[in-house]
Formats: sequence, structure tokens, C-alpha cells
Amino acid sequence: MASIQAEPKIRQFSPDLRWPGGSHVAVVFNVAYEAWSDGKAPGIGPMGNPLPPGTFDTNALSWGNYGQDAGIERLLKILDRHRHRATVMISGVLAERVPHHVKAVAEAGHDIKAHSWAQDIVPAMLSPEQDKENIRKTTQILEQVTGKRPRGWMSPRGTPGASTIRELAAAGYLYHSDASDRDVPYVEVFDNGEIVAIPFSMDINDLPHAMRFGKTPRQFVENYEDFISHTLKAPDSPVVIDVTAHCHCYGRPGGAWAYEEIARQAAGRDDIWVTTREAIAEYVIAKGK
Repeated sequence: MASIQAEPKIRQFSPDLRWPGGSHVAVVFNVAYEAWSDGKAPGIGPMGNPLPPGTFDTNALSWGNYGQDAGIERLLKILDRHRHRATVMISGVLAERVPHHVKAVAEAGHDIKAHSWAQDIVPAMLSPEQDKENIRKTTQILEQVTGKRPRGWMSPRGTPGASTIRELAAAGYLYHSDASDRDVPYVEVFDNGEIVAIPFSMDINDLPHAMRFGKTPRQFVENYEDFISHTLKAPDSPVVIDVTAHCHCYGRPGGAWAYEEIARQAAGRDDIWVTTREAIAEYVIAKGK
């Protein structure tokens, strides 16, 4: 049972905050580069019929493994074609299994966001000691492979434990995305450090879009077009629009074209800020000084 930590003090930014260039809309291209521990499989897969309890889902495992090589290579090429830097959330185990791909992400200049050791290691399910060790182990291998310490973190399912955020602050992380409670980033101040919370939005996210709601890639693009069009008309406060593709889902040809179409539409616009979560954290901190 995780112990409950003291609540952090919250430092908020003004709703009048505007992004570089004067827009109130930032767009972040996210790539989820995920894997599961040995002997574990994704909790969902492409087949609709459930297996009997206790049966290992080899189909889901094979589906999830697509992202390891083919999916990440395709999405990185898309980002390169349109000259976008993305925030890439990476399972630590991939730095062990395919270090050349993880290194390629760093060499392309993307913002690397630690994503736990594996998708089945959810901090909310860990003891405080296990949570701290998971952060240490994941951080260490990503730094070892890329040559740069990751500055951002997101737990699988965006589900931290009671002590996760405090431990991230203590470990020197700049930001985390284990939040869904606001539009505007804010700072969480603990007795051992502080960290920027950049809430993560699920509106343009391939996994629930395709796997939960059964929508098409074309609808993925339409969702983005509607979202950005209406958000630009309502400058109430700063907004971050997350466009997220999982390497094992829209890293495939059938969905990747939709991610690329959004990347194409976003390129060259002067009414939005196409950026990374790392850059957002640096920006709001500078504004808050």
C-alpha cells in the first residue's frame, strides 16, 4: 500500500499567458514508443473476441511488438519530412532491447520523455520504494543510451503513484504529464524540489480513437481540424493540443498517413506554436520569473 505524501503547493500561471508569436494555441506531436516486460502482453489487442481467463494473448503481444522497429521508423520519417520536433515517450526496456532506435530518437533532436520501464509497470501499482527504483532505473538507461538525461516523464496510463511526482521532482525532472486536470501548465512545489505539470489531452490520440471508439484515420484528421479551428476562435486561455500516435497503432501505414496529414497541416502556420513539452516547460518557467 503506497503511503500518502503531503500535497504540493501549486504555482499557477496567468490565463492571459500567450505562447511565442502571440498565439494561445500550442500543438505538440507526441510519439508513444512503448513495450512490455518479458512475459507480458498489452491489455488490449486488435481481436475483439476475449480469450479465457489466464490465457496469454500472443496476438496482442505480436501486435504490440510492431512499434519496436517498423512503427518508430515510420513515425520518425514523417516528423523528419515535415521538420517537426516531437515529444517521444519511451519505455526504458526499449533502450535495453533496441538501443539504436532510442539513440536515433535523440539524434533527431526530439524531446525524450521517460515512460516507466515498461507499460505493465504502472506507478500507482507500486510501493514507494518500487516507484523510486522504477524512476531511477528508467532514467539511468535512457541517459546511458542517448547521452542525455531525460527531462520529462509520463507514467503508463498517465497514472502515477502517491509518491511519483515528488520523486520526479527530487530526481531533477523538469516536467511531467501525469495530469489531466487543467488546460494551463502549473508548477508543483515540494519540500525537495519542484516540477512543471503539463496536462496531457486525449482528444487527438490514436489508441482510444481506433481501439476504443473504432473511428477511422480520416476521422482522426477531422477531429484535429475541428479542434484547432474552434479553439483558435476562443482565446480564453492558453491551450495545448496533443497529437499522439502510438508506434504499434498509427505507426502502421493505415493510420500513419493521418498523423502525417496533421503534421503537414501544422507546418508553416503562424497562428499556432508547434513545439515540444520540454519547450513548453522552459517557456512557462521563464515567464514565471
